[in-house]
Amino acid sequence: MFLSTNRDLFDDRPALATVQPWKPVALAREEWSERDYRGVYAWRIKTLAMLRNDPELLASARAFYADHAAEFIMHWMDTYDPRLRGSKWVPFVLFERQAEFVEFLNGLFDDQENGLVEKARDMGATWLACAWTVWRWLFNPDTAIGWGSRKQELVDKLGDVSSIFEKMRMLVLRLPDIWRPTTYEGNFTKLINRDNGSTVTGESGDNIGRGGRTSGYMKDEAAYYERPEKIEAALGDNTNVQVDISSVNGLGNVFHRRAESAIEWIPGATIAKGQTRKFIFDWRDHPEKDQAWYDERRAKAEREGMLHIFAQEVDRNYAAAVLNTIISYEWIIAATDAHLVVPQLRIPPPDVWSAGLDVADGGMDRNALALRQWVILRSVDEWGDRDPGVSTRRALAAVERHKGIKIQADLIGVGSGVKTEYNRLCDDGLMSRDRAQLVFWNAGGAVVDPYDHIIPGDDESPLNRDFYQNFKAQAWWSLRARFYKTWRIVTALRNGTDVPFYPADELISIDGSMDGLDSVQKELAQPVSKPSTSLKTMIDKAPAGTRSPNKADAVVMAFNPAAEEGGPLIGSYSG
Repeated sequence: MFLSTNRDLFDDRPALATVQPWKPVALAREEWSERDYRGVYAWRIKTLAMLRNDPELLASARAFYADHAAEFIMHWMDTYDPRLRGSKWVPFVLFERQAEFVEFLNGLFDDQENGLVEKARDMGATWLACAWTVWRWLFNPDTAIGWGSRKQELVDKLGDVSSIFEKMRMLVLRLPDIWRPTTYEGNFTKLINRDNGSTVTGESGDNIGRGGRTSGYMKDEAAYYERPEKIEAALGDNTNVQVDISSVNGLGNVFHRRAESAIEWIPGATIAKGQTRKFIFDWRDHPEKDQAWYDERRAKAEREGMLHIFAQEVDRNYAAAVLNTIISYEWIIAATDAHLVVPQLRIPPPDVWSAGLDVADGGMDRNALALRQWVILRSVDEWGDRDPGVSTRRALAAVERHKGIKIQADLIGVGSGVKTEYNRLCDDGLMSRDRAQLVFWNAGGAVVDPYDHIIPGDDESPLNRDFYQNFKAQAWWSLRARFYKTWRIVTALRNGTDVPFYPADELISIDGSMDGLDSVQKELAQPVSKPSTSLKTMIDKAPAGTRSPNKADAVVMAFNPAAEEGGPLIGSYSG
């Protein structure tokens, strides 16, 4: 369809003669309440009259706006918010961080670099990116910009302003006629500027990047694509600039990996060529959001059992963004060095040590050894040797100074080689069994205490045997309980509220000085729960796009010793 080229919406507005005109500028937090939408419309009407009556002034304005995207957006564009009372359309006045976002986009296209936008919800990022696209379509000849999202209706659905192209059509339609091209088209998934040869095209899902070469490509909600690797392959040869815009959606996907490797963009800072630039839209950047807003929304989410959604959309927490994450990243952070702040842990830890050994089972998998003193995780070591004999000797050497230590190890399959090497060392007299003992830790085995309730003292809660699929699921949930209890105590101490009491043996602390702390924290937050075919709880350790969390597996084994529940020692194991 062809959009109107004559309609001027400002001529339809009520007289604003008594309103003081206000030329909009990007506003700081303390200035946000002073924005005057009626004043903007009054300024526009006054300025339009001057521009229409003075061709030289209009030409000068065109030259100015060709280099000033943020000003053009604020001066002449409207945005839509269905939550508003009365008119849902208001002038597109920017707050400071939004103006910096426009600067960020300009820099990407000027420097021919890739960018990533990690955003909290309700920051206006997509609307603003659409407005910037329309500006470039108007003022940059022969520009070809692509837009994509995971579903067709998100890219374009006629009459639905929540879709990307309907946003852009409305942005163009609501411009005064002096800024619109004399001839242009606004068809389904296409904007064509016949005056300067610029185009905007849209694609969805696996088709993103298949439509031909572009000057740059905007990928909305990029963290939610079903097969992002296919899209990356298609775009790699067809554009020099990719801009991923999204809220977070879990660990290990393409968006997360790109965000981890990107360099955060700061106004005025220099970023080396070839580095992806990352722009962060934090909820604190929005002038209408303060701590009271955050606390109220978080409390509501917690009451509704939707705290993981809050953490995804507001806190930009990659781990919590995964539905059914077992151990919250927030809990893990709280437990780091908890033995320095939790009263019942601030004692000299007893000299009681145990370990967990996760044996690599092929491919890119790695071995990991977690070492625990009492309830304090002291270290997690990881290595890539494929020989189980070498791994056995390395693990035994690492725990040599802790006489009598028990090493929990899942010894089925590849792990059986560890059992063989351990028995050889003992049988040949190279080590004694009382120096270090291997304990058969069977992840797929039956649950412990099957007729106990999952919530102690709550006879209405399910039995362990009815809730957990296997020992692995039960062990992960047991570790989850440790982190949750520790987090509750640390949070109460930090906030000065009533501190709940739990016995020290039910808590956990992570030594903050250990090597590789960050990777341990992230791996612990990676696994999710899902129902088995019998509708029991099972563990998905490696959701799509992630690798096996070997370090976390070793930690789980170290804190859930099978021997204490009757699991047989390797020396007496006959299976």
